[in-house]
Amino acid sequence: MLDERAKLLLKALVERYIADGQPVGSRTLSKASGLELSPATIRNVMSDLEELGLIVSPHTSAGRIPTARGYRLFVDTMLTVQPSQFGAHSLAPDQPQKVISNAANLLSSLSHFVGVVIAPRRSSVFRHIEFLRLSERRLLVIIVSPEGDVQNRVIFTEVDYSQAQLVEAANFLNSPYVGLALEQVRERLQHEVESLRSEIASLMQAAVAVSSEAISETEGDVVISGERNLLAVSDFSHDMGHLRRAFDLFEQKTQLMRLLDVAGRAEGVRIYIGGESQVVPFEELSVVSAPYEVDGQVVGTLGVIGPTRMPYDRMIQIVDITSRLVSNALSHHK
Repeated sequence: MLDERAKLLLKALVERYIADGQPVGSRTLSKASGLELSPATIRNVMSDLEELGLIVSPHTSAGRIPTARGYRLFVDTMLTVQPSQFGAHSLAPDQPQKVISNAANLLSSLSHFVGVVIAPRRSSVFRHIEFLRLSERRLLVIIVSPEGDVQNRVIFTEVDYSQAQLVEAANFLNSPYVGLALEQVRERLQHEVESLRSEIASLMQAAVAVSSEAISETEGDVVISGERNLLAVSDFSHDMGHLRRAFDLFEQKTQLMRLLDVAGRAEGVRIYIGGESQVVPFEELSVVSAPYEVDGQVVGTLGVIGPTRMPYDRMIQIVDITSRLVSNALSHHK
């Protein structure tokens, strides 16, 4: 356990390093902490903190910087968050894809780091379906989900359908099948195919198949905004290896999905500091994340990814207010 003096010095060191990005020496730390301690006493405390793995001396510098473990102790026990200053921002109710895209951009622009949002888990239920004849044996299938998402798919058919046949097929699907999962629709169609004219039955089966594909293709989309912001972060711009690993993470969306999926099972804002676990495998990166809801049900996760030397109090505010804005926008879009 750290005594109060060591905690105050560690807090001052982390805050100074986050602000300046330079290793913190004993003289600077004495001024920043406000403690009337001799340089020798401060050096002794810093030596103790270093032995505990909370700070480290980079290269030959006389100053110290926080480790991931030091950041974690700071975030868990010393961080104070002021009331949010970001209340003036808003996200208008719209199609879910547009809300998610706007949210990623908002996270990025407010944080000056990378905004990441996992799109809502999509329902396999459809609210409305219709067919539009594009040309001979070529149709556009329009699928509308209960959340208001619109998916368009082009299908090629063996026969040329008239507009009357297309309306008949759409009406057949839109009356008894609305509100059912697509798998249920597929099964019921197989049983009822005998009572349908063969050309209409095959059209509806093709529509259900392409609808399932449309939903599965968009399942769990990860929307990323602001990767280029990391080019302006000195922690990365001075080390191309760090930058390359960060961009590799953004390309490997499966890993981002796993990270944000873990965050989505937690309540409220969560902070993952680089190097702590396999969730964030890079020492140089931290993630501040939170789940968002639709009508009280958690449907996705969003967050900010940036250097471990980030202003965590500000990031917590940004992520918290954005999750609330997204929840409100999606809940009011019907």
